[in-house]
Amino acid sequence: MALNSRMDNWVGRRVWLVGASSGIGRATAQALHAQGALVIVSARDQAALDEFVSLHPGAQAMALDVTDAAAVQRAAQALFSQGALDAMVYCAGHYRAMTADQLDLPELLRHNQVNYVGALHVLDAVLPGLLAQPAGGRGHISLMGSVAGYRGLPNSLAYGPTKAALINLAETLYLDLHHQGVGVSLINPGFVETPLTAQNEFKMPALISPEQAAQAILQGWAKGRFEIHFPKRFTFWLKVLRCLPYGLFFALTGRLKSS
Repeated sequence: MALNSRMDNWVGRRVWLVGASSGIGRATAQALHAQGALVIVSARDQAALDEFVSLHPGAQAMALDVTDAAAVQRAAQALFSQGALDAMVYCAGHYRAMTADQLDLPELLRHNQVNYVGALHVLDAVLPGLLAQPAGGRGHISLMGSVAGYRGLPNSLAYGPTKAALINLAETLYLDLHHQGVGVSLINPGFVETPLTAQNEFKMPALISPEQAAQAILQGWAKGRFEIHFPKRFTFWLKVLRCLPYGLFFALTGRLKSS
């Protein structure tokens, strides 16, 4: 069922990807550029952004730290001064595996600042501009969640709660903005081979490449999906876990932790 307008023609569309220096964000920017989109890539790593632009003529780089609210405001104002924005994709993320017996407060707060508060900074900066655009062209917001946000999981003390917050945020944004003509979608990947997951010391089932993830995202947008989750051979089972009563859920995930 299509809950958003189908986005399958990207020629000439301006898309701002925040967190696009590597991983899923960069691969999605590449895929959009290949389909004719005018992509603006942001991240803290200026060198990585400059390399992307050199390889993708017509792309624009805008270095940005999402934890700096004032800098995010300036970036959004600069983009809207150049013209209408058709989509904003929030891909910025921070991840370190953590368990409660090794709780690290600065790391917990860093996850929150990048994964969740950073998204709020970007939303605060772009929403007025999107809503000011003519009806029928108010654009689309896409947030990068994770299946780790479905329920509490081993090693996810810092990461999972931030993604759970993004899932809830995206659902509420959809309810508030859909009738105003702003599309909202939620991207919930499973395991994707990125610099963030490279630190994992455990086996990652159904691991896919960033390029495969990007194609799944574009397919989800083309079908007008609200939630875009992949790979389904893995995310299906996470969705089943999401529905289980606590007793059974804790028993099953406890076995995963001890295995």
